[in-house]
Amino acid sequence: MLNEKQQKQLLTIARETIKIWLEKKEKLKLPGIDSLLREKRGIFVTLKKNEQLRGCIGMILPEQPLAESVVNMAIESATADPRFPAVSLEELKEIKIEISVLTVPKRVEDYQEIELGRDGVIVKRGFRQGVFLPQVATETRWGREEFLGNLCAHKAGLPEDAYQEKTTELYTFQAQVFSEE
Repeated sequence: MLNEKQQKQLLTIARETIKIWLEKKEKLKLPGIDSLLREKRGIFVTLKKNEQLRGCIGMILPEQPLAESVVNMAIESATADPRFPAVSLEELKEIKIEISVLTVPKRVEDYQEIELGRDGVIVKRGFRQGVFLPQVATETRWGREEFLGNLCAHKAGLPEDAYQEKTTELYTFQAQVFSEE
């Protein structure tokens, strides 16, 4: 678990990264950082404007050190989320940044094991895959079946009930979620 100082450091890194990228197309040079921020972790950077989603991109698996992942995913969330145009420098002051630091995903055999609000879920079948962060269930107020049906249909391009089929793999993970005030 990250403490408040580490959370603030990552949020500052994310905001400064986006600002520098939009101004100069350069990546933020990371300052001396806490050893915990050098651990490899999966993360998502979510951008919201007026409480509405404005960009969200991340990496599920722990492939890079945490601070480095925040730099890369902050840029991607601001400029490469295919659902939205790139964030402008002028717009950045209206954007609130949220970071989700993930645990390593674990396979579940029965979708009934999934606890909404605690678990993020990955659905996978063949080359198709989709992911919802834990906070999606809380924000949408969906029940388990509606949550999983939307994940299958809208994120993975699978039939809505694919989560019930044996050929579909389900993984859960948890996230420490924190955001700017």
